[in-house]
Amino acid sequence: MRGRVRALTIAAPLAACALLGGSLMGIAGAAQVRVGTLVLTADGGFTPQRLPKRAYAPIHFQGHADIRTTNGAAPPPLQRVRLDFDRDGRLTTTGLATCSPSAIEAATPQQARQACRAALVGTGTVGAAIVLPGQSRVDVRSPLSLFNGTRQGGDATVIAHARTEIPSPQTYVMVIPVERLKGAFGYRATLDLPQIAGGHGSLTHVDAKVGRRYRAGGKERSYISARCSDGILQTDGYVSFADGTVISGSLFKACRTLP
Repeated sequence: MRGRVRALTIAAPLAACALLGGSLMGIAGAAQVRVGTLVLTADGGFTPQRLPKRAYAPIHFQGHADIRTTNGAAPPPLQRVRLDFDRDGRLTTTGLATCSPSAIEAATPQQARQACRAALVGTGTVGAAIVLPGQSRVDVRSPLSLFNGTRQGGDATVIAHARTEIPSPQTYVMVIPVERLKGAFGYRATLDLPQIAGGHGSLTHVDAKVGRRYRAGGKERSYISARCSDGILQTDGYVSFADGTVISGSLFKACRTLP
């Protein structure tokens, strides 16, 4: 399963999707890439789909991704996820509360959401397959929480929180930098995943709903907003696995311009 594959660009006049959190709403079928026995499937959507051409309007997005193998074995551990988001999207954190990783590093999912509820920007679920030496595969799931983090080097961050109980309770708190870009893409989010269950676990599922409306400085604001300047919102995705497999590609979503 070693090697590199570039996902085929998927585009259509009325539909496409964005990898691991992008865009397909009300259209049958998800983006799927297979490398050897490894299969990655992603689907998602954002609302509303009708957006201004020049001004930015609040949006929410949701997405999910599944990683499996065709032979039923646990997939290789996912190591890095990198997403480049279209320049027609915008992230706003002015006046939004922040969450410190130290505040939730030993918390259960419920405790984390309570401790940083003012900074919560997304929720979802993560799943993993754990295969301990001499034991059968165990599939586990955890609530996923996404919080607005403090800025690093002038860039926004997202704090991701999840927890497993097998083989013993372990909390995962990950800092995801969201770097500003110039050119066709406005932002780059990069996540380096920690070892799951001491290296005996691998990610198999993630889903999330992201978006928040809030008030700050006397104004109504939206954590995520977008415009539709050219009829297309694009996301470039890159994922790498511990066995050397790399999957990358460009995926698109058509938007409609408000009159």
